[in-house]
Amino acid sequence: MAVPKRKHSNARTGSRRAHDAKKPVQLVSCPECSKMIQPHVVCPNCGHYMGRPMVDKES
Repeated sequence: MAVPKRKHSNARTGSRRAHDAKKPVQLVSCPECSKMIQPHVVCPNCGHYMGRPMVDKES
């Protein structure tokens, strides 16, 4: 079984983890109701996706 011979330094560990931080959520404006939503998701406000009604919303 392979076992590391030496401990990785803190700098090396930190360099590896440099890209692990959380990224902000990307938002786009819904073309129907202009509410900010995540891309590729049905709008929870109006129920449209890519300009087509997908979910009937009771207004």
